Amino acid sequence: MQTIADDLRGQLVGRRITGAQINWPRTVAEPDAIQFVSRVTGLRILQVSRRGKYIVIELERGHLLIHLRMSGQLQIVPQEQRLDVHIRVVFDLDDGCQMRFRDTRKFGRIWLVADPQEVLVGLGPEPLDDGFGLGDFRRQLAHRSGRLKPLLLNQRFLAGLGNIYADEALFAARLHPLRKADSLTLAEQADLYKAIRAVLNDALKGRGTTLSDGGYSDASGRAGTYQSQLAVYRRTGEPCPRCRSPIERIVLGGRSTHYCPVCQPE
Repeated sequence: MQTIADDLRGQLVGRRITGAQINWPRTVAEPDAIQFVSRVTGLRILQVSRRGKYIVIELERGHLLIHLRMSGQLQIVPQEQRLDVHIRVVFDLDDGCQMRFRDTRKFGRIWLVADPQEVLVGLGPEPLDDGFGLGDFRRQLAHRSGRLKPLLLNQRFLAGLGNIYADEALFAARLHPLRKADSLTLAEQADLYKAIRAVLNDALKGRGTTLSDGGYSDASGRAGTYQSQLAVYRRTGEPCPRCRSPIERIVLGGRSTHYCPVCQPE
């Protein structure tokens, strides 16, 4: 999401939205489709940022918030480029391009609100913020007793950490996904804090992770490269890059979870 926000910022800031087309009304969570088109048309884009897993587009009046969920994609393309059947919402721009929201599984959502906190309220801290130190991470862990993997995916605990990077961070920190949060030593807390930040920074350098399903691409339609660095995620049965033991997979909270049983003992 950070890669997409960075790409969109360079292409959208200063542009005016000259029209909108909604092909799947349920994609728009707020307001209703008719009001959405009327209210967004004519507004200039002032800024593009990210909060958690949301793209936040600041307009002259109000904010667009976009959550891609499992299969959503945002791309900037020429208006004459043919629409495919999975394009749910189209924004016409004053430079002859369009921002298109493509979503094969129809889980993604878009909001147009006056205050972004209407949608973002309750999100936890950003793990890569300069002001988020080890002490802050330890305070987040205080009084938490749940399993590590579901905790890392809890957006009220940390904002923006997804399934891939939670698995990779736990591997880097040598922590089993079923470990209880209140069982961590101070050294293990520090290792996990460093691992989360290292994995996210490396993924940003690789411009994201594009798996075999092709679900993720940047705002220009290009694939990420971090998948070549994955140590455990979707590598079930393959050798661990540290000890060569087979990677194992379990399901936690409905999410696939990958780990090395030797490097990450329960």
